[in-house]
Amino acid sequence: MKVEYQDFLFEVGTEELPPRSLLSLQQSLVATLGNALDKAELAHGELIGYATPRRLAVWVKRLATRQPDQNLRRRGPPLSAAFDAQGLPTRAATAFAASCGTTVDALERQPEGKGTFLFFVGTRAGARAAELLPALVQGCLEALPIPRRMRWGSGDALFVRPVHWIVMLLGAEVVPAVLLGTPAGHSTYGHRFLAPKPLRLTSPASYERTLRERGKVIADFAARRERIRTEVNALARTLEGRALLSERLLEEVSALVEWPVALAGRFEARYLALPREVLISTFESHQRYFPVEDAAGHLKAAFIAVSNIESRDPPKVREGNERVVRPRLADAEFFYAQDRRTPLAARLPALERVTFQSKLGSLADKARRVLELAAEIAGAAGADPARVRRAAELCKCDLVTAMVGEFPDLQGVMGSYYARADGEPEEVAHAIREHYLPRAAGDELPGTPAGVAVAIADKLDTLAGIFAIGERPSGNKDPFGLRRGALGIQRILIERGIELDLQRLIGRAVSAVRADIDRLRGASGTPAKAHVGADVVAGWIYDFLMERLRAYYLERAVGGPGRVAVTTEMFDAVLASRPASPLDFDARLSALSAFLDLPEAASLTAANKRIVNILRKAPSEGAAPVDVEQLREEAEVRLFDAVRALEDTVASATAARQYTAALGRLAQLRPAVDAFFDQVMVMDENPRLRANRLGLLAQLQALFGGIADLSRLPG
Repeated sequence: MKVEYQDFLFEVGTEELPPRSLLSLQQSLVATLGNALDKAELAHGELIGYATPRRLAVWVKRLATRQPDQNLRRRGPPLSAAFDAQGLPTRAATAFAASCGTTVDALERQPEGKGTFLFFVGTRAGARAAELLPALVQGCLEALPIPRRMRWGSGDALFVRPVHWIVMLLGAEVVPAVLLGTPAGHSTYGHRFLAPKPLRLTSPASYERTLRERGKVIADFAARRERIRTEVNALARTLEGRALLSERLLEEVSALVEWPVALAGRFEARYLALPREVLISTFESHQRYFPVEDAAGHLKAAFIAVSNIESRDPPKVREGNERVVRPRLADAEFFYAQDRRTPLAARLPALERVTFQSKLGSLADKARRVLELAAEIAGAAGADPARVRRAAELCKCDLVTAMVGEFPDLQGVMGSYYARADGEPEEVAHAIREHYLPRAAGDELPGTPAGVAVAIADKLDTLAGIFAIGERPSGNKDPFGLRRGALGIQRILIERGIELDLQRLIGRAVSAVRADIDRLRGASGTPAKAHVGADVVAGWIYDFLMERLRAYYLERAVGGPGRVAVTTEMFDAVLASRPASPLDFDARLSALSAFLDLPEAASLTAANKRIVNILRKAPSEGAAPVDVEQLREEAEVRLFDAVRALEDTVASATAARQYTAALGRLAQLRPAVDAFFDQVMVMDENPRLRANRLGLLAQLQALFGGIADLSRLPG
């Protein structure tokens, strides 16, 4: 049967969708629908996604209107069971024929294996796309990454927001369906105010154009975002400035409007005396406005807002935006003046009254633990211990200021301003600001030694505390941002080149939080509770940090451009040696990457796999120390001599972390290793010879294993 193709359009119209998840919802809908069509064997062309505050849609180009016909071949019972002694069909034969929708006479007899069987051979017509699409789309809607779904009205449908309309067009025809309690039709809706009437769609291809020309809606998210970028930049130039276009804010604003119109607003110049970050937070986080700066990088007394309406009276809209932002700025000015009246250090007692976590104590308890950890890290970070201790002591004080209470995203930032105003050393002020860095993947790292020390200590204390009370992250739940913190620690240590025994420091952090947990239990009269061993908790934290490190490496190449990309097997090979320091881990991984480029690598990797398998299956007495007197074969003598000749050199290079040189020397063992496995029977019947050869292999494995476990590599 000839296959026909028609474009398909699906749209779900809703109340305003969550702006920060709008783009991910669109991307997920496109991906899941594409997978569903592929699984259903419905051929199709390109899928184009659309998303606005009030809709999610997908246009599927050239969708097959039915599945291909399927050639069926089903095996039934053997002839011995299909017919009785008189040659009449048995119940097994008739039941099989009925299940295939045919008669026994129509079945074929075909040999297979050691017998002859009844077979049904036929063709089943493919199902029509119109019959399959409702269930496929329903499944895609249910698979969307929506943490919490809501019910509306008297129906039972659940979705991220109440649904008002559904469009499902295959060609020019509506696909009959009821999704999320709403019947599918051919009418969409434009802008809520500029084009509120229903818009009839004649075809999927006309969707975007119809919304743009008649509905005052730019349905394409990327096109809407670029229009906003262009208008905001152009408007900033008329103000003789440059707009601060944060990509995060640009994406959020794109998810808030359907018909963007940029307009400029102004505010009183006296507010420019406030810290730059306060103004930016006011505009970006609270109002979703774009700040404007001059050529010298100083903020101007102006902002750019993006309206969702094409007003007949733009000055009124501008005045409205200015009227809204004015009290925000006045509040910030008041909070800043109030906070300046109290020195940062004078707020230390207030930290005692703020709970960090009920089982871990107050912010003051946390600050004390951070101080002790940071003091230990100071030397490795190259920081002045006195500056580090002072920064750690004050780092949480701005959390009890009025400004941070109103603008939480300014924690650390305001502390640095207040510390500087109080006459604290500049490095202390910088460290207070930097100890929250990096705040997200790809964010900047602390730039001062004191900032590095306090940042690592703060993150490690949080990890130790939350793991110690048994509240490890699970699934998508990570309320304390432990994954982000763990990755931040690894990035700081590796990218700043800081040598730190992370395993020892984890142990110190766990001991400190354990002491506070016990103290708090004792003070409350709560009976003492048996702890999971501190070494167990420390092991959990180390493994958690390594998993974050795995993600870090798998997204980048070792040693920069031109290096071999890190694989999971490479990472596991190094992890097997349990390096205490991330910097040491990095050096081992770089060396392993270089080793794998050598021609000897494949043979030695295979040999290490073989050694591990042999030793795993070895008799229970295990491998004994090598007895030179028991070396009988020339090949094993050569291997023993080669290993012994390299032991001291490799050990010295490994101790000096010259892993590339160490692995390069170990590559010289290839001829001896190949000859050993070609000419020597390891599992000899003589137990003394067998034990001696197992000991030699164990010695060889230990030589490689001091750097990485090559047996974990493919090959």
